[in-house]
Amino acid sequence: MALHVKQGDVVVIIAGDDKGKTGEILRVFPVRGKVLVQGINRVYKHLRPSGKHPQGGRIQKEMPINISNVLPADPKTNQPTRVGFRINEDGSKERIARASGESLGLVRKAK
Repeated sequence: MALHVKQGDVVVIIAGDDKGKTGEILRVFPVRGKVLVQGINRVYKHLRPSGKHPQGGRIQKEMPINISNVLPADPKTNQPTRVGFRINEDGSKERIARASGESLGLVRKAK
């Protein structure tokens, strides 16, 4: 199954509290249909005192966001764009930005 985003992509959030923000994908969870985006969907996690955190307290961390709420940023304009797939003459498959036609990287190398 080819997803429209992959780890390392710069994406724009199109829905939710962080709508309009941009970040890099740190991790993709294809089975759950979620992605972890740097600096997006930050929540506070409360910690009880332990050996590692003797004072306890609260830390901020990113939580996964639904994959349908992100779109890759177009390399030319940095605006969100839909993704298409193109098979080249050598048999390699690549993702392309629908808005500008720019390449977003290879999905599969030539056979």
